[in-house]
Amino acid sequence: MNFSTLLPTFIITLREGVEAALVVGIVLACLAKAKQSRLNKWVFLGIGAGIGASAVIAVLFGWLIQLLGAASPAAEPLMEGIFSLVAVVLLSWMLIWMTKQARSLKTNLEQGVSAALVSGASSAWAIFSLIFFAVLREGFETVVFIAAKFQEGIFPTLGAIGGLFVASGIGVLLFKFGVRLNLKRFFQIMGVLLLLLVAGLMVTALGHFDVVMQTLASQNRASESLCFYYEHFTRVHSCVLGPTVWDLAKVLPDDRFPGLLLSALFGYTQHLYQVQAIVYVLFLVTIGSIYFQSLGGRVFFPRLNLRRKGSSARS
Repeated sequence: MNFSTLLPTFIITLREGVEAALVVGIVLACLAKAKQSRLNKWVFLGIGAGIGASAVIAVLFGWLIQLLGAASPAAEPLMEGIFSLVAVVLLSWMLIWMTKQARSLKTNLEQGVSAALVSGASSAWAIFSLIFFAVLREGFETVVFIAAKFQEGIFPTLGAIGGLFVASGIGVLLFKFGVRLNLKRFFQIMGVLLLLLVAGLMVTALGHFDVVMQTLASQNRASESLCFYYEHFTRVHSCVLGPTVWDLAKVLPDDRFPGLLLSALFGYTQHLYQVQAIVYVLFLVTIGSIYFQSLGGRVFFPRLNLRRKGSSARS
């Protein structure tokens, strides 16, 4: 049993669960300050509905992958590759966007709660919606990641549940018992781990697409040209990923510890190919640089920002 597959979803759910717990805690504090604790039940209903909706989406994704896998041998790795790319986009966006928005999170939520309270009879629905979509956003990103890890069985789901419980515990410690935690350092550490994890997911996604090409090319002679690297450039066991960068099957196999752990966390593979290595480095350089700039509060696109300032000054 590969218990190491618990860790990636645990890390993602822990980080995003703490974000959701902060949202819930701030909303509850705002309601208490406004003496509107009667609306607390709508906060908890929003949490339950958000988790329930995420679970339904997870079941539907799993069913879709199984259905397509039964229809064609290339369909399952294709769907896993697509889900992997979607997870990369969502998690990268979340990593950068949340880092940028963290400074104004409390202010924005307080404004949102204030707007909900002045909406009169619909204030309960407004509070419910605020919490529901906050939880669903975090849950959906985790669900897509689990779908990308479909072949690894039940353990990614168990890791997500474990991360959810730990995040809930952190939320209780923060807002119920007033425990002080260095949340800035926590999110920085989790952000670096998530950056490496998502970069590894890019390697895994490319591996899935290579399997798709190999499967299609083996079905008939007309499709053999899909493996253009294997047929035309180099005799390696890869269709579209180029020559081998390393073959560590005897030194550090990815089906035994510690290679198993490195594979689950960071996408390590005992057979790494040129295209995978190039994409991995490019991802870390581009997304990593944007992320670390966001930690320092620097602007990503200074020219665009200057234009906006100029236009606002003229107006």
